[in-house]
Amino acid sequence: MLQDGYTRAPLPSVRRTSPAPPAERPSAPPAPAKADRPSGRRDPFLDNAKYLTIVLVGVGHLWAPMQGDSRTVSALYATLYAFHMPAFIIISGFLSRSYEGTPRQIKRLVTGVLVPYLAFQTVYTLFMRWLDDPQREFHYQEPGFALWFLVALFVWRLTTPVWKNLRWPMPVALAIAVGASVTPSISSDLDLMRIAQFLPFFVLGLQLRPEHFELVQRRAARRIAVPVTACALLLAYWSVPRMSSDWFLREKSAAEMGVPAWVDATMVLAVFGCGLVLTVCFLAWVPRRHMWFTALGAGTLCAYLLHVYPIKLSRELDWYSLGWVGHPASRVALTVLVAAMMTLLCTSPVRKLFRSLMEPAMPWFFRAGQQAGGAAHGKRPKRDRSVR
Repeated sequence: MLQDGYTRAPLPSVRRTSPAPPAERPSAPPAPAKADRPSGRRDPFLDNAKYLTIVLVGVGHLWAPMQGDSRTVSALYATLYAFHMPAFIIISGFLSRSYEGTPRQIKRLVTGVLVPYLAFQTVYTLFMRWLDDPQREFHYQEPGFALWFLVALFVWRLTTPVWKNLRWPMPVALAIAVGASVTPSISSDLDLMRIAQFLPFFVLGLQLRPEHFELVQRRAARRIAVPVTACALLLAYWSVPRMSSDWFLREKSAAEMGVPAWVDATMVLAVFGCGLVLTVCFLAWVPRRHMWFTALGAGTLCAYLLHVYPIKLSRELDWYSLGWVGHPASRVALTVLVAAMMTLLCTSPVRKLFRSLMEPAMPWFFRAGQQAGGAAHGKRPKRDRSVR
């Protein structure tokens, strides 16, 4: 969802061919076969997945204030939050595999993640001053509503070379997540609790290969995803009065959740497993072919950052207290409306309008050699798409 410096090839089709008999093998190596899609082109499957997850992000934020009035909405909310951010983060990790900390990659990380965070944290503070608190201070160490993801992505990206060189990266990442969950002294600065607890999904994405996505796209996986998702919905409906949905937000320690450390550690692992299973179910139903919304997968960061304001406005002005909002038909209509809003925010005209905030060039900020990057070798810089 960022740009420049992290490359990826389209997911290949799994094809097996029988090797030619020794006598028939040519003496010189054959010319490489043409790929299904030219190298460097965006992969429809990943763009489809990013678009669908960003729509679910907006829908989840819409549903959050509706939980107390409806057990059904609460069950849907819990199920959604079990997988939509994990899926988003796994894809971000997968698209970060080529990150090695080169000057060009560092430049794109700063201009594509850090600068947008600082810009939109400033805008969000000014927005909240106008909307709610004229005395609100500029706290850049405390990400505003939904902006924590940019801080997390910046930290995860910087540590990517470390995870790529560990022998057992997943056990280490899970140990960090569990350790953070039972450490009440972790402050809210930079949303470190969420960064640590969502870390295993990013590290998992770094370990994945194109063939793993091929596995979840098989017909058998799509068939299994239906009963598994249905069971998850039933379990969520049953657990609504028995379990807090805060477990899926991953922003509180064991002490804040009011449970013993061993219970919290167990829940961290259980919620990770639940998120992984439902992410597989989700990815199994993501279309592989080019769809009408495929191109919108390039604008997910724009939608993520801009949807914050109408969502926050609806909460602060207490639109949820209006009588008609509680009707099931109204909730369905609002869900469709938010999905349409997220779709609009992903479009190219909106991205171009806010490009100066989300994709600043900043040639004055970097050394000339770093700015040139691959251009020094006559290469056109490649865009990173782990967020966009």
